[in-house]
Amino acid sequence: MLKFIKIFLLICCLLPRKGLTQKNDLLPVYTGNDLGLQWNNDTPVLKVWAPLADSVRVQLFGKDLSTPIAVQDLKQGLAGSWSIELNPSLGVQYYKYLVKNKSGLASFWSKPVSDPYAIAVSPNGTHAAIVDLKKEKPSGWDLDRPMPPLQGSGIVIYELQVRDATAHYSSGVVNKRKYVGLTEKGTVNAFGQTTGLDHLIELGVTHVHLLPVFDFKSSNEMDSIPPYNWGYDPFHYNTPEGSFASNNQDPGTRIREFRNLIQVFHQSGIRVIMDVVYNHTAQTENSSFEQLVPGYYYRKRTNGTFSNASACGNETASEQPMFRQFMLQSLLHWVREYHIDGFRFDLMGIHDIATMNYLADTLRKINPGLLLYGEGWTAGASPLPDSLRAIKNNVAKLSGIAVFGDEFRDGLKGSVFAPAEKGWVGGNVEQLNSVLFGLVGGVLHQDIAYQKVNYSKTPIATSPEQLIAYADCHDNHTLWDRLSLSHANLPEQVRIDMHKQVMTAVLLSQSPSFFQAGTEFLRTKRGVENSFESPDSINAIDWNDKFRHQDVFSYVKQLAALKKKHPAFQLKEWNEKIRFYSNSTNGLLGYFIDARTTNDSYQQWQIWLNPSDQDIPIFLSNFSQEKGWKIMMKDYQFFDQLKSMPDKSDLILAPHQSLILVKTR
Repeated sequence: MLKFIKIFLLICCLLPRKGLTQKNDLLPVYTGNDLGLQWNNDTPVLKVWAPLADSVRVQLFGKDLSTPIAVQDLKQGLAGSWSIELNPSLGVQYYKYLVKNKSGLASFWSKPVSDPYAIAVSPNGTHAAIVDLKKEKPSGWDLDRPMPPLQGSGIVIYELQVRDATAHYSSGVVNKRKYVGLTEKGTVNAFGQTTGLDHLIELGVTHVHLLPVFDFKSSNEMDSIPPYNWGYDPFHYNTPEGSFASNNQDPGTRIREFRNLIQVFHQSGIRVIMDVVYNHTAQTENSSFEQLVPGYYYRKRTNGTFSNASACGNETASEQPMFRQFMLQSLLHWVREYHIDGFRFDLMGIHDIATMNYLADTLRKINPGLLLYGEGWTAGASPLPDSLRAIKNNVAKLSGIAVFGDEFRDGLKGSVFAPAEKGWVGGNVEQLNSVLFGLVGGVLHQDIAYQKVNYSKTPIATSPEQLIAYADCHDNHTLWDRLSLSHANLPEQVRIDMHKQVMTAVLLSQSPSFFQAGTEFLRTKRGVENSFESPDSINAIDWNDKFRHQDVFSYVKQLAALKKKHPAFQLKEWNEKIRFYSNSTNGLLGYFIDARTTNDSYQQWQIWLNPSDQDIPIFLSNFSQEKGWKIMMKDYQFFDQLKSMPDKSDLILAPHQSLILVKTR
C-alpha cells in the first residue's frame, strides 16, 4: 500500500496545476552561475538544468551539422543540474541536448534542442557552439569598460536598428547592414554631410538604444541580404545576431564584431543600450526551455493552454526562480562580456516587480550608472495580477527602472491607435494636461488637472527620472508620418513647425529624452505604421533627408545640447521650481523653470509653445519680473548671442511657434 501511495504522490507532483501554480514549485533551484558552457583551462564543460529528467545526453558535432560525431551522457549533479567535461581531442564545434523527461509513470525523450544558455551558435542558431570568449575579442578590448555614470548631464537616447543605419545607398557605408558598417568613420551622404557613426557624434546623443541584437529566429542568416525583421522573436538570448555579422560560418565573428561596435561607440563618447525581450520566446512547445523542463518556464491559463500576454504565442514566467536566475545570468553576461551600458525591457509589464528589482539591484552593484527602462504594459491579458507586475502604474515600486510615458506621446500628437486623431500640437486643447504631465515626468504637480490626463489619472512617478519622454519610436508611425496623416490638409512648412514643437517638448522635459533614428530630419517610412518586416526600401534611413531638412536637424541638435548642458532640465526639486501657464481655449503653454538652486549658467527659463493657428501675445509677468530676460530661441531660430527683449513687456508668438527666454540670475 505504501508503494502505491508514493506512486500517487509522485504523479500528483508531476501533473500540471491550475493558474500560476501549474508549474512544479517543488523543483530544486540551482544557485550556481555556471550553467551553459564554461572552460576548465582548455577543456569545455557543459552544464544544463533539467530536474525532471531521468537522463540527459548531448549530441556533439564537428563542421557537419547534420550528423553527430558522438552522443554522450551527462552526469547528474546538484539541484537538478547535469554536466559533462568534453574531450578536446574530439574536435567538437557544436552541440545539442536531448532530455528524457518523466511524464506520469512514463519517460519520453525530448527533441534535440540548443542550449538556452548558449554564448555562441551556428548559422541560424540551430546548434550551440563551443567558443572561448577570451579569444574572441577585437584589438584593445581589454581596455574597454562600461562608460561611467553621467554626472550633471541630461540623457538623450537615440533608438537605432543596426540594419536601418547603413542599408540605404546614401549612407556612404561600405559594409551595409552590418555591425562593422556602423563603426565606419568618415561616411557622408551625397551632399557631404556626416552619416552613421559620425552623425551620432555630431548630433550629440548620450545613449544609442539598439533594437534587438541578440540571436533572433526570423531572419535567414545564410541569405546574402536576409529578409528584414526587427528581431522581437528571441531564439538565443546570450549571443549576438548573425545576420549583422560579416561571416556567418564562424560563430566567433559576430562576437568580435559586436564587441568592436561597442568599443568604437565608447571611444566616441556614446553609451550602448540593448533592447532585450525576455517576455516571450520565438518558439513555444518546441523551445529549448519547454523541451528541457516542460511546464516550468511559461505561464499557463487555468485550462492548461499557454498564456499570451506578449501576443506572440507565449509569455515567460519571471516569478519562477530559475527563469529569474536565467534573466540575471543573461544580463550579467552582456554587462561583463560586452560592456553594455543599459537595457530596455520589451513588454516589461509581463515581468513581476520582485524580479525586476532583483535584477536592477544586482546589476547596479557592478555598474551604478546602468540605465534601465521598459514598456510598462503588456500586449494581452496575463494570469499574473496587476499588483505584482512591472506595469506603468507600479513604477514607483521599481528600483530605478523607468517606463515609457505614453500619456506624453499621445498627448503631443494624438493616440497611436487613432492615426487621424489630432494631439495638442494640432490644436486639441483636451490634451494639454497630458503634455504638462509629460513635461514634469509624471510626478505630483499642483498645475496639472490629473483627471484630464490620458490613461493615468493620478501621479505615477516619484521622480521625473522614472518616465521616458518620447513622441515616437520604432512602433507605430514615425512622428513625421503621423503629422502628415493627421494634418494632411496643412502646408508642409506648418507640419515642420509642429514637428519642431513636439521635439522641443520632448527634449526640454524633466525626464530622459528619447526619439527614434531619423526623427531629427523628418524620417518617413512611407506611411507604413508597423514596419517590423517591411523591406529596406521602407526601413532604411535615407541620409539625404539630412540635407533636405537640415534646419530640423540643426534645431534638434541644439535642443539636445541644451538638455545635456543645463541642470534646469533635470531638476531634483520640481513642485516649487516649475510653474506652468496653460490656456484651455487656445492650448498656449508656458513652462517656467527656476534653476537658482543649481549651477546652471542660466538661473531662470521660460519656454512658450503656441500650438494654435493664431497669433498669441506672451505676457512675461505671468511668471516673474519682466526685466532681465533675453531671447535664446524664437520661431525655431537659436541666436548665437542672446537677443534683447523688445521694449514692451509682451511678445507675439506666431502660430505653431515656440520661444525660449533665459535670465542669468
